[in-house]
Amino acid sequence: MLAPLPILRFMMKASDAVAHVLAANNVTYGFELIGGMIAHLVDSINLIGKTKLVSLHHEQAAAFAAGGIARATNNNQIGLALGTTGPGATNLVTGIADCWLDSYPCIFLTGQVNTNELKGDRAIRQQGFQELDIVNIVKSITKFAYQIQKKEELIPKLQEAINIAKSGRPGPVLLDIPMDLQRAELADDVLDYLLSIPTTLKQEIPVHNHQDDFELVISKLNQANQPLFLIGGGAICTKEFSDWQQLISKCGFPHVASLKGSEKCQALSGYYGMIGSYGTRTANYAIQNCDLLVVLGSRMDVRQTGANIDDFARKAEIIQIDIDAEQLNNRVKTEHSICSNCDDFYRYSKKFFCERIKSVSAWKEALDQHWQSNFIDEYSDLSISPFDLCRSLNTVFRDRDVHYVADVGNNQMWAAHSISLTGKQVMHHSGGLGAMGFAIPTAIGVSYASQLPVVVLTGDGGAQLNIQELDIIARENLPILTIVFNNDSLGMVRSFQEMYFDGRDESTYWNGYSSSFCRVGKAYNIASSSTSDIDEFTVLVEKFLNQPTPMLIEILMSDARECRPRLAFGNPIDKQFPIKE
Repeated sequence: MLAPLPILRFMMKASDAVAHVLAANNVTYGFELIGGMIAHLVDSINLIGKTKLVSLHHEQAAAFAAGGIARATNNNQIGLALGTTGPGATNLVTGIADCWLDSYPCIFLTGQVNTNELKGDRAIRQQGFQELDIVNIVKSITKFAYQIQKKEELIPKLQEAINIAKSGRPGPVLLDIPMDLQRAELADDVLDYLLSIPTTLKQEIPVHNHQDDFELVISKLNQANQPLFLIGGGAICTKEFSDWQQLISKCGFPHVASLKGSEKCQALSGYYGMIGSYGTRTANYAIQNCDLLVVLGSRMDVRQTGANIDDFARKAEIIQIDIDAEQLNNRVKTEHSICSNCDDFYRYSKKFFCERIKSVSAWKEALDQHWQSNFIDEYSDLSISPFDLCRSLNTVFRDRDVHYVADVGNNQMWAAHSISLTGKQVMHHSGGLGAMGFAIPTAIGVSYASQLPVVVLTGDGGAQLNIQELDIIARENLPILTIVFNNDSLGMVRSFQEMYFDGRDESTYWNGYSSSFCRVGKAYNIASSSTSDIDEFTVLVEKFLNQPTPMLIEILMSDARECRPRLAFGNPIDKQFPIKE
């Protein structure tokens, strides 16, 4: 009998295998700043051609752009960013932290020196040039961080990292890959498992039977006269959320949101905006006067509750639903805590609304009247009103699909307070980290993922941190409108200095000095204008909408240095400045 023929196996470069794994896991976009220690990875991903790599000018920007992919796809796609060893890896850290705190699944690949150049257990600081232990640096802000030690573990660890990023509460992961292992040869059977993995990303969330818990919520809603839903960031990146919000609005149920929750809450009947320090007066009034508060996916941090947590929702019984058990009954003590993903609650509760749950029309009518009296322009004394600017955006983009990306500062709070989302509109915030410089690079990722017009809302302070990425917007001809609110200062901190430090504004104001962002935009070959007139601003935004190509509008508003309303430290959230009696 003839001996069986041996199975022929071909060899493939390890970095090529990495590219195939990324493609098989629906990683369609990645961002990088090339360096020697990731040259093999970048070359392979480009050569295989299934993941589009975009070269940016800073690794921090690449990390933010990767987060933009997950943000714009409701976590249905994983973002990817690559950085070379040493400074390339450390420059990713801010974007990694942003994904960690806001729960977005991204994979970060860092290059590393060859394995024979690693310092290992030696009591020295460094062996190879640019060698750095990035794994231990990021362990506290990743779900999984690992340095590849041998070529055989590269593909299994890569798939494990991807699975971890998207499971449970999503978040970032990092693999550190020595350069000699990137160029190593692997048998092609290492990819055989890819034939059986799903083609679309699915969140792997443990399923528990919470029928009794959810029945309690329904029962409490039926007993309450003035119930309220507080929608957090953990409640909106779910399959069921949009339909559920439509339903509770139709049934007349009041609801408000945290900053992160407001990103996808549509301006429907019964929705009263964002709560907290810079929230709407009506949202804060509703929190302080409801008799039942159902909290969905929100950690209720100090900017939402005010410093005195005992006075938060002072009349209410509180029920909290969150996927993260450690977030339950944490800062704010609740009467009932349910560890569950919000989608399970949406599915269960939808069959009861408009049927078993009693009407709260009198409560909603009172909130509607409060809204009509208090959601108004409080900046009439300024040369150009931030409220009017946001209302102009509402009018121009009404029912048009658009993504807003807000930087951190006054501009962010103006937008979160006053822009009303309609249709499929979305707004993106750096919530937990609050990173200045977030908006411009994140908009790049959002633009690729959504294939829709994107509006950046940034200040003259935040814009400076990653302004170099305007070059990429122009180079790639992305439909991004960058609006720079230029008040010649770091306005939010300057307002703190005026409130608490007798107006000593060192570090936030330079005697009126500011860059000309209009000229900077033009230098990057972007159509750019500056204005201090609301009508001219509206015309420029309409021009962008009619032809969505790279554009920059600088708004000259040196007298706009504060948010109204805003909360002074120590006050309850329904006593925002300027105080209304």
